Amino acid sequence: MPRDPTNWQTYLVTQESASNGRRTPEIVGRALEGGIDVVQLREKGLDARDRYEVGSVVRTLTAEADVPLIVNDRIDLARALGADGVHVGQSDLPVAVARDLLGESAIVGCSASTVEEALEAERAGASYLGVGAIYGTPSKSVAAKKDGIGTERIEAIVDAVDIPVIGIGGITAENARAVVDAGGTGVAVISEISGADDPTGATETLVERVDGEEQPSP
Repeated sequence: MPRDPTNWQTYLVTQESASNGRRTPEIVGRALEGGIDVVQLREKGLDARDRYEVGSVVRTLTAEADVPLIVNDRIDLARALGADGVHVGQSDLPVAVARDLLGESAIVGCSASTVEEALEAERAGASYLGVGAIYGTPSKSVAAKKDGIGTERIEAIVDAVDIPVIGIGGITAENARAVVDAGGTGVAVISEISGADDPTGATETLVERVDGEEQPSP
């Protein structure tokens, strides 16, 4: 799988607490079987040691599948795991610092909810943007002005920047295609795959919808 974010259409963000009692490596393995393009190790709520142990297993799975692994927030953990890069938010270390610490070849993603944040991240050297919350999100506390920003914001940000834009927040197989139709490179999900009865099948459906191969029934 190419390490170029311009090729990422489906992006799994891991969170064991959203996985209906299943372990993250199981979810990742099944998402890889379904054709996921990239995996981000998130695991909010775990301490550093536990996150490292989970990440070590996930790193093995993604390496065997030749799929990029991105680590949420933690540059030190990304380095320890030999991950392909890191994803930072607006309250984390700046993009430029992450780039300096990880090197020019690393992937550095950045969360953005406005055109101004997107432009700043691009100027600082971000490889791609995670834009949201598109449809609202239950996975973390988000300011009202940044929750449910809609696909119109994707269009505005895509028009403003030259790096890939991944939509995140409340995305399901039913609404994912609208993000791509608005100009997004792809979509990132947590519960749509992690909480599914069949994570492999859920991934396959998401891939099909983003590709435009299958449309949801009315």
